[in-house]
Amino acid sequence: MFMGRSDQARRLLLVADQEHPNSHQSSDGGVDCNSSATGFLLFTAIVAATCSFTSGYCIGYSSPAEYGVLADLSLSMAEYSVFGSMLAVGGMIGALLSGKTADYFGHRTTMWIINVFFILGWLAIAFTKVSWLLDLGRLLQGIGIALTSYVGNIFIAEITPKNLRGGLMSLNSWMTGSGVAIVYLIGSVVKWRGLALIGSIPCLLQILCLFFIPESPRWLVKNGREKEFEGVLQRLRGKKADISPEAAEIKEYAEFIQLLSENKFLDLFQKKYARPITVAVGLMILTQFSGLTGYTFYMTNIFVLAGISSEAGYVTLAVVKILATTLAIFLIDKSGRRTLLMVWSTIRPLKIEL
Repeated sequence: MFMGRSDQARRLLLVADQEHPNSHQSSDGGVDCNSSATGFLLFTAIVAATCSFTSGYCIGYSSPAEYGVLADLSLSMAEYSVFGSMLAVGGMIGALLSGKTADYFGHRTTMWIINVFFILGWLAIAFTKVSWLLDLGRLLQGIGIALTSYVGNIFIAEITPKNLRGGLMSLNSWMTGSGVAIVYLIGSVVKWRGLALIGSIPCLLQILCLFFIPESPRWLVKNGREKEFEGVLQRLRGKKADISPEAAEIKEYAEFIQLLSENKFLDLFQKKYARPITVAVGLMILTQFSGLTGYTFYMTNIFVLAGISSEAGYVTLAVVKILATTLAIFLIDKSGRRTLLMVWSTIRPLKIEL
């Protein structure tokens, strides 16, 4: 049964290539064609990436807030460490929910849900007088970050033509780094409760802006909303753009995915998938095991132990983060992902050692 469906799907894609010889399918089902970035596309990508800004703000929050929270709530360092780690616990919960949530509700609606988690988390932290509410707020934020990590990247990838995809998807990294940088800067002059309330402002702005961006074209066609799908794709590509080859390919790819819907998770462990899965999972694991996120959570203590002014350290980190993530936006499509990963792997251990 499965092999029959696979053969049928491959024949379908072969027909698509014959019908659209100027369009070449990318590895993720996109059309390999050159398209310019329209104003509406850029606006949509920026609005979607705002969730990543809030994620970065959440990640960096525990560092400038540390001494204020310890003093005002009379927490021990162990209790504060629980507060910091609840972000990771929420992330594990959110990761289990992300795929199903996005598939069922749609990407744009999921971004509304994400902002609800973030806002509730910030309010719980800002107005708490007990440690458990502080932890609950951090847990909710962790769920929001996990949903953002999935939906933000998927949504921008699905609305963007391949030749612009790397740069626009780098917006998520840029926004995350900027969020960390901004919370460091503001945290050097604003107390922890005010810092939490400020964190809800980007969430409120994104909730308003989400009314003006469309749902992902691929999600629309997957759910049978083809008329709306073509209108959205035309708006993203521009009024004068010929969307017919890309629209046809997206429909054919959606049918291809549907034909393979009986595929199961255990099928990933087949020998033919061993190398790509090892590379993908290995990159994710090694990235997280480098330990830099732990440094981000507790930079105040690190600065104090190193004999450095926390204010000066935060300003320096903020400038470096913004410059580095900005540079990545311009380099990723020109230098390639593998080259940048190799450079990053060389520099990161040196940075931690320094």
